[in-house]
Amino acid sequence: MEFELVEWSPKILVGLPNIDAQHRQLFELAATFGGDGDQIRVLKSLAMLTEYVKVHLREEEEMMAACHYPGLAAHRRLHAEFRRMLFDLLENAKQMTLDQIAEEVKFLINGWFYNHILVADFDYVPSVKAASCRAPVPVPD
Repeated sequence: MEFELVEWSPKILVGLPNIDAQHRQLFELAATFGGDGDQIRVLKSLAMLTEYVKVHLREEEEMMAACHYPGLAAHRRLHAEFRRMLFDLLENAKQMTLDQIAEEVKFLINGWFYNHILVADFDYVPSVKAASCRAPVPVPD
């Protein structure tokens, strides 16, 4: 799938402060993959990004479930696809160059995830706001 690779911007603020903070943190983590680095640092950063994504997606799904969002099953499938892509990258990273890893992370966060926020996440926000459900507390640094 082709995506324009973009940086975090206010355009993807969904209006739920904790979710917005988590999204922004994902983009900040992804930005650490540019420039020089060694294989060990990059693999540690990739593992940290993977863990952060797991926490964010789980909390987002729990919030949607608590709000009885009707599109939850479809949204979970999108999250499962993203988890699979990230897991595949983690599995293959040892055989990849640092530049290849950085490009994959850019595709995942600055391409796929950015578009996911604009489409799928913006879709659940009215249900969450209407149900007055609470977004998850931000994940500590």
